Amino acid sequence: MEATTNRVNMALISAIVAVATIGGLLFGYDSGAVNGTQGGLVAEFNLSPAALGFTVGSLLIGCAVGAFFAGRMADLIGRRKVMIVAAMLFVIGALVQGLTEVHTFFVIARFAGGMAVGAASVLSPLYISEVAPANIRGRLTTMQQVMIIGGLTAAFLVNYFLAQAAGSSLGEIGGAQAWRWMYLAQAVPAAVFLIALFFIPESPRYLVSKGRIEEARGVLTRLFGTDTANRKIGEIEASFGDHHKPRLSDVTRKGTIFRPIVWAGLLLATFQQFVGINIIFYYGETLWKLAGVSEEVALERNIISGVVSIAAVLAAMAVIDKIGRKPLLMIGSLGMAATLGAMTWAFSGAGTDAAGNLMLDENTGYIALVAANLYVIFFNASWGPVMWVMLGEMFPNQIRGSALAVAGLAQWAANYLVVQSFPWMADNLGLATTYAFYTVSAIVSFFLVKSFINETKGKELEEMEGWEDPVSAGDAIVPATRID
Repeated sequence: MEATTNRVNMALISAIVAVATIGGLLFGYDSGAVNGTQGGLVAEFNLSPAALGFTVGSLLIGCAVGAFFAGRMADLIGRRKVMIVAAMLFVIGALVQGLTEVHTFFVIARFAGGMAVGAASVLSPLYISEVAPANIRGRLTTMQQVMIIGGLTAAFLVNYFLAQAAGSSLGEIGGAQAWRWMYLAQAVPAAVFLIALFFIPESPRYLVSKGRIEEARGVLTRLFGTDTANRKIGEIEASFGDHHKPRLSDVTRKGTIFRPIVWAGLLLATFQQFVGINIIFYYGETLWKLAGVSEEVALERNIISGVVSIAAVLAAMAVIDKIGRKPLLMIGSLGMAATLGAMTWAFSGAGTDAAGNLMLDENTGYIALVAANLYVIFFNASWGPVMWVMLGEMFPNQIRGSALAVAGLAQWAANYLVVQSFPWMADNLGLATTYAFYTVSAIVSFFLVKSFINETKGKELEEMEGWEDPVSAGDAIVPATRID
């Protein structure tokens, strides 16, 4: 930045990031809580495998809906107000899931919690990117992924210790089964999130889009000082052009359905899921039990994966604003392809015991465990945080909310498809074939990033291109030099 750099109010920016990323913590916790509760759900609601899959997956359906509407509503009523609604849904969803004895109510509550997760997943990086200085924006937005993994790890720890205290997830603590406490525990951080949101300002870029210039100037002055605030107001106003109000149709373009920059976002959103990361997070306990280990050991391995993930994201934070987003994505793709390939090999030699349970010999099981944790490292040092950073900053001001709505919907739809297909693929095609698909997806993702993604490191949000692209309406997506 210019001479006004020393006037950046890092205390306020840090507070905003801390509050916004509580949504990421809840996103991670809600996604991971189900990991140790599946036995309780089956016993309580007498679920078939298909019904269990739907019950687990109902969160993801809500996520897709929540991500889509949150992105659009953020342009209509503001980033902060939509996050407040999401926080309310987090609280209600946690309480109902932990208390209800009616399966229908449980699924509705899980869907509502999913809407909150979807909203938080797109709004936290969006909001942070709109208040952070360009030179450290990647680092600050990456905090979202730290909190997501922190939430997942917290869920794994809560599940483990509650199961230990009760003897199993079906044992009782204080008159309620342990698996119910695994959901109820989320209500506490959700309430903190709800209260804290009332103490942070609205995004200045949203305020400008609504013509609330003096309010925006006030927020920017608090963040960056008077001189920088006055300059940024003009730049933000110019980026919206002729006072055109953002609308959903802005993401489309005749001849290619979406603008090229939106297609780029869709590629990032879907392939982040096609590499299979959430099989480890959602079905981590089930996966390792398939590999022949006990429930207790499976939960311990989930905790190991969570701790390793946090370390990997912190490593990404240290370098994302130095080496850039695109190199991290490409390195991650290659690393994931290699480690998924090793897991494919490990599961290809699996046998079964007398009861038909999948078994790995000790050495192969060790290779699978090491490969799984290396895979988690590569993902969380690259595609995990960087995809959200890119989605929060790669779109121009004019279409950011609407483009995030579309990309968020695609991301969670891909998540749902992968999670729902895993049990069937594992049963009918085998784990080796299932992991071979994820391996191929990782290889493909490398070439997609190389060809279609541009670097955004150090660029102001007002510099992002793709709103008034000069490509004629009949042209197809163009490689990296002209993707936006």
